[in-house]
Amino acid sequence: MSLKQQIHTAMKEAMRAKEKARLGAIRLIQAEVKRIEVDERIEIDDQRLIAIMDKMIKQRRDSIAQYEAAGRQELADIEVAEIDVIQDFLPTALTEQEINDLIQQAIASTGAESMRDMGKVMGILKPQIQGRADGGVVSGAVKKALV
Repeated sequence: MSLKQQIHTAMKEAMRAKEKARLGAIRLIQAEVKRIEVDERIEIDDQRLIAIMDKMIKQRRDSIAQYEAAGRQELADIEVAEIDVIQDFLPTALTEQEINDLIQQAIASTGAESMRDMGKVMGILKPQIQGRADGGVVSGAVKKALV
């Protein structure tokens, strides 16, 4: 079953179970997918859907930081709940050790030696970590490995 079908099935289940918060988050995912499909006149595949959901999580993390800075914890809690729902559809997260292993493999395959080569390393890593790890965390680990 494709990821898009899984999301649709989850929406039906949330409707039957009367889970308003989960249903709302799933509808946000579907709305973003529909917007992109209409704007770009394409049918979204699973890989693109993972990238979309990854971007949605990043947006929510930014919102959480802003809400907490403004003292609006109730709004931050809503964003956290949405992140939890979105992550249910993403592949399992990579462990720190798995991330480090991927970084070492990417450095070895590109022959990277300094920070100037970070773009090459991240170019190889990005498709491998999409939806499975925070890009900022991986970027920081690559910087440490290249110094």
